Amino acid sequence: MARFFLELAYMGKDFAGFQVQKNADTIQGEVEKAIQTYFREKIELTGSSRTDAGVHAKQNYFHFDFDTTDENHFDKSVYHLNAILPASITIKRIFKVNDTSHCRFDAVSRAYHYTIYDSKDPFMNDRGLYFPYPLDMALLQEAAKIIHRNEDFESFCKKNAQVHTYECTIMQSQWKKEGNVITYEVKANRFLRGMVRGLVGTMLRVGSKKITLEEFSDIIASKDCKRVDFSTPAHGLSLIEVAF
Repeated sequence: MARFFLELAYMGKDFAGFQVQKNADTIQGEVEKAIQTYFREKIELTGSSRTDAGVHAKQNYFHFDFDTTDENHFDKSVYHLNAILPASITIKRIFKVNDTSHCRFDAVSRAYHYTIYDSKDPFMNDRGLYFPYPLDMALLQEAAKIIHRNEDFESFCKKNAQVHTYECTIMQSQWKKEGNVITYEVKANRFLRGMVRGLVGTMLRVGSKKITLEEFSDIIASKDCKRVDFSTPAHGLSLIEVAF
């Protein structure tokens, strides 16, 4: 048996999430179905990052084992698998890796972008949060710096996450504005359930001057998820990169 990584991208708005679920359309379910249709055998996939319902990805991975000695076995199949998959999912490539490689545990970082736009734009409707209210960019940047200086993010983890630690190493945390589009860019070794949307929603309260930077710091220190705003919609969030 040889191990392969499958790199893919998708728009998540039509799916109940990344990981396979009963009686629901998911990214994993669609890819496994396409593979079974084309190869006429069931292949079990292991995912790298379990994005929530509605979240997009420019890069994510599965790994799987297949009985072949040809490392180029899947080169010609990518086109045919993409023809079977819905238009909102595309396989970029399938490539052989070491037999012990694991697309989840071997990842050293993941990067997310959360997109906001401040003037009505039909082309952004499914890719960002429409937020036509004044925002103080300087305050947003200061809040992003506070995130960069912290490691314990228990406050920003939704309940019942079933994790052993809330520590995350933040490698990048910044806001950017280009025209009517504002993007929060964050990279870390790991993320907790609902963490990025919670960070964005709570920082928007800072940028809107509903809470102060001191109150934001206190929310982080409190380890109380009830004080965090998780209401930012999923369609504004995109997984940009999984690095190995």
